Amino acid sequence: MTPVAADEQHEWMLRALADARLAVGTGDVPVAALVLDAAGRLIGSGRNEREKLQDPTAHAEIVALRAAAQAIGDWQLTGTTLVVTLEPCVMCAGAIVAARVYRVIFGAWDAKAGAAGSVYDVLRDRRLNHRVEVIAGVEADACAAVLEGFFAARRVDP
Repeated sequence: MTPVAADEQHEWMLRALADARLAVGTGDVPVAALVLDAAGRLIGSGRNEREKLQDPTAHAEIVALRAAAQAIGDWQLTGTTLVVTLEPCVMCAGAIVAARVYRVIFGAWDAKAGAAGSVYDVLRDRRLNHRVEVIAGVEADACAAVLEGFFAARRVDP
């Protein structure tokens, strides 16, 4: 599998961050995800839409995986890279493994619910049928700042 150059990682993460900021308009936590095919082309994107859709599964990663699967006409996303602004949770990590995503690049760590190395490491668990390459901390400070700003504003304006 072709590695993603560091400058490309940052470029895609900045694009995901721009998408994440759009989630605030619907009251959703500003997290966004992009799915790239093996050639590095964007085939799916999503942002948190739990509030917008009143759907507990509408995390950015799930929305992006669904869009990518629809775009290629296959649920198996072999060879793809998922770029996400926040470390995936257990639900999203399970979906990433089930979809056979090759690589996950994430920004901010999630010390409360992360499943890509912080609290859990579902993506690289040897007991599962598929393991995912993980690149962590890309634009971590910028990703964390967007989330911190969102939650600070919610504490002031309930």
